[in-house]
Amino acid sequence: MSEYGMIIDYKYCTGCHTCEVACRKEKDIPLDEWGIKLFEVGPDELKGKWYWNFIPLPSDYCDLCHDRIKAGKKASCEFHCLANCIEIVRIEELSAKMIEYGNSVTCFIP
Repeated sequence: MSEYGMIIDYKYCTGCHTCEVACRKEKDIPLDEWGIKLFEVGPDELKGKWYWNFIPLPSDYCDLCHDRIKAGKKASCEFHCLANCIEIVRIEELSAKMIEYGNSVTCFIP
């Protein structure tokens, strides 16, 4: 059972793909596989406004950079995220953090 979980605040993701690159480099993942994959939804028009959403999703390769966290560092995707929308927190803090962020977040526990 994991001691940590990942919170992703989709509201601030800009679609830069930095999390994908950082994860790939950290875990030496082949080009046709992903540790975290950024999906794009849109552009879509709804009630006169245009929306384009970016959704980073961890894969089975993701172990929340256990070795980095154990060494006192941030997970690679969290460290390199330009929008600071990825955060690795202790399991005990997940509920409080999700309430703090509101309804634009999701949680991942490997």
